[in-house]
Amino acid sequence: MKYAESGVNIDKANEANKAMSESVRSTWGPEVLSDVGHFGGLFKLTEGYKDPVLVSSMDGVGTKLMVAQIVGRFDTIGQDLVNHCVNDILVQGGRPLFFLDYLAAGALNPDTVAEIVGGLSIACKASGCALIGGETAEMPGLYQGEDFDLAGTIVGIVERERIIDGTKIRPGDQVFALPSSGLHTNGYSLVRRVFFEKLGMTVDDVVEEFGCTVGEELLKTHLSYLAHVSELQKHVNVKGLAHITGGGIVENLPRILPDGCGAAIERGSWTVLPIFNFIQEKGEVSEREMYRVFNMGLGILVVVGAGKADKVPERLGSLEIRR
Repeated sequence: MKYAESGVNIDKANEANKAMSESVRSTWGPEVLSDVGHFGGLFKLTEGYKDPVLVSSMDGVGTKLMVAQIVGRFDTIGQDLVNHCVNDILVQGGRPLFFLDYLAAGALNPDTVAEIVGGLSIACKASGCALIGGETAEMPGLYQGEDFDLAGTIVGIVERERIIDGTKIRPGDQVFALPSSGLHTNGYSLVRRVFFEKLGMTVDDVVEEFGCTVGEELLKTHLSYLAHVSELQKHVNVKGLAHITGGGIVENLPRILPDGCGAAIERGSWTVLPIFNFIQEKGEVSEREMYRVFNMGLGILVVVGAGKADKVPERLGSLEIRR
């Protein structure tokens, strides 16, 4: 018997690795001391820090992967993964150093792998982050056909005195928000049920409120807020940052608040994006459930000191501050 007869094709894996090599190397700077195919990635730590602290995180894209499969487009989910992880370390003050991905499939499609890694590379370069390594596995039986899963790990760095952990937040401080592009990467199991099961829609259906097809709306890229927060810190001292992912505002903001301190968010103080109104109305989802599952148009919440509102810009690049 041969390994390929059991569903694992080493030649396809090698083809996939060859196809992604150029994209991977395009994210490297002089800090990367290894090459594609080495057992481990070597990275020289950035100099110039007095008391550096490493900050790390890992995450996945969830069932948004299934929407990408239906549409047949895979570059955006690579960007989603990197940007999500960048934001997760950003809220503690971390700046990305390097990223590793894990891609497992029932049967590897080298073109799909190359497209995914191309998206990873785009987002890594935009964040100044080296795509230093990863794992591509073919696992027939565990995954069916070309079904796959995608996850990533990020490692960043922050000066100890610049760590953002919410401990300096006090009653009277103010909360602002940076808007999301849409759903980002959360709530897709409910989204798929509403659009494809309850409403019987396809990814090619055009929704007037969205100004695009269902597939285009659902694959909008999870934004990275690295550049925006960096610009914001030039104007005001940021006491706390909360990345609004699974659990929505009601579960993510409390994670950074000190004991005995709460926050009041005034609904109606920002315009909720059409995708959320559509899901709530057509899916008959309660408002409480919407705020527990989705970001409702807010990507990151920012806590600044009392009376510092006049120092916060109205816009950060393309993003308008939500107050």
